[in-house]
Amino acid sequence: MTDARQLWERARTQHFSDAGLGFALDISRMDIDDAFFAAHAEDAQRALAAMAALERGAVANPDEQRMVGHYWLRAPHLAPSLTERRAIEDTLAAILRFAADVHGGRLRTERGERFGNVLVVGIGGSALGPQFVADALGSATDRLRPFFFDNTDPDGIDRVLDQLEPTGGLARTLTVVISKSGGTKETRNGMLEAQAAYRAAGLAPERHLVAITQEGSELDRVAVAQRWLARFPMWDWVGGRTSELSAVGLLPAALQGLDVAGMLAGAAAMDELTRTTNVRQNPGLLLALAWRKATGGRGAKDMVVLPYKDRLALVSKYLQQLVMESLGKEKDLDGNVVHQGLAVYGNKGSTDQHAYVQQLRDGVANFFVTFIQVLKERRASSLQVEPGVTAGDYLFGFLLGTRRALYDGGRPSVTLTFDDVTPAAVGALIALFERAVGFYATFVNVNAYHQPGVEAGKKAAQAVIALQAKVIAALPHDGDGATVDALAAQAGAPAEVETVWRICEHLTANGRARRVPGTTPFTARYLA
Repeated sequence: MTDARQLWERARTQHFSDAGLGFALDISRMDIDDAFFAAHAEDAQRALAAMAALERGAVANPDEQRMVGHYWLRAPHLAPSLTERRAIEDTLAAILRFAADVHGGRLRTERGERFGNVLVVGIGGSALGPQFVADALGSATDRLRPFFFDNTDPDGIDRVLDQLEPTGGLARTLTVVISKSGGTKETRNGMLEAQAAYRAAGLAPERHLVAITQEGSELDRVAVAQRWLARFPMWDWVGGRTSELSAVGLLPAALQGLDVAGMLAGAAAMDELTRTTNVRQNPGLLLALAWRKATGGRGAKDMVVLPYKDRLALVSKYLQQLVMESLGKEKDLDGNVVHQGLAVYGNKGSTDQHAYVQQLRDGVANFFVTFIQVLKERRASSLQVEPGVTAGDYLFGFLLGTRRALYDGGRPSVTLTFDDVTPAAVGALIALFERAVGFYATFVNVNAYHQPGVEAGKKAAQAVIALQAKVIAALPHDGDGATVDALAAQAGAPAEVETVWRICEHLTANGRARRVPGTTPFTARYLA
């Protein structure tokens, strides 16, 4: 085992920091030596070259023949043409004007009140990024309080509507509907639920709705036809999981009253740091190399994200999508079946001391940890819970203690440190992981910017919905009912008996079918 003095010497050479950003990265507990850096020097330069080409506008998503331009969002001058540059700059200006009109009372509800809430309707990257930022930077003084429809769960929608009531309800709520294609069913459903709720409250939905979507999409057409308050663009060169610094994330943040310019500046500063060709001074490359060391470049270990700051509790959910949707691929860029990926999970410290750290310390060593430390405890001075000791001292002690205990047990870790949770820090955190994902994807030769598995799931879901319509049409209206075998045959899907049974159970539980019990759950009969 490496002793404390050796670890200190390693930390001095494997610790990156930038005072301007108030950020540091320590990979000294990943057991990376000079030989590893030397062995991967060529791959690192190849990853840098691929990233530089991407930023210049090369087709970086070959499956869809698309450019990948989320880095231009915080540095429009890097965009490959004046068209993209002006689109980014004009959209940011429009977002800030719109938010100022809402905050200043120039744009009011149909009842003449000021808006007090913003309801974001989206899923995946259209919700996870805005949720993470809202929680990380929000406070009791937010200009608009944020709420989210982030699933197609009717009960979840009802819960959010109930939460809105004490804050003025839908009458004081501005709703932002986000869907790049405009055809995402979960978002479409959330939009329809929101519109129905507005009407039930005696309100005109169009006086409260804003769209973020691609020009000409199904959602764009709806917003135009119904005369919604405003529309903001999404572009085909920005993917959902990298869209937080586009209108997707900036509009909700601006409406909440957050410093979007600070977020963009932090992201731009981190981007600049991750462009250096000096590998040991490039935090994005250092992070990607740490992932490669831990996983063998084959996803052999999971990444456990442990932020020791309540404001960053949602970072693990945000990174799950960014990392897993980007890197979890069946095939590489050459068409070989590789089943790549990097699984991500986590909650927050020190809550995890009382949850799964026990397994991390003593169980299966199938992971590495990413600790996220924030130096500043709170805005004001902290109470001493013991002489000379604050609650924040304990949080700090638990972080270092867990880091040491895990390393002593052969569990490696990376530590990210921020001076404070500021807009710039949040922007830098987003940019760091976006860049690390891109570098690692080059290392393992996968397309980080498409998601065929997600599309496969959507197609399968549509097949279930289509089958359900046939089952409903086949349900008898009287008599003893029909068995699932008979219903499957009538629906033209005799091999899908299990799916038909589950459809019938779903319909029954929601009052849309009746069940005549059988001797087992599978021999029941069903009627309309």
